[in-house]
Amino acid sequence: MKAPDKRCCGSGVCIINEAGECWCGQVWDGEKMSAPPLMAVKSQSTDSELENPKPES
Repeated sequence: MKAPDKRCCGSGVCIINEAGECWCGQVWDGEKMSAPPLMAVKSQSTDSELENPKPES
C-alpha cells in the first residue's frame, strides 16, 4: 500500500496529482494545501466584434 501523501490537508482523502492539485480543488502552495488563487475572467471578443463594434443604445 502506498504511504499517505504528506501534502494531505488532514482529511485523509486527498488525491494529489503531479501538479500539486487535489481532487477537491485545493493546490499545494509549497507549504500547505490551500484554495487556488482567483483568476480574473477575460472577455473573449471575436474578430468580427472587434471590426464591427455594436452601437451603444
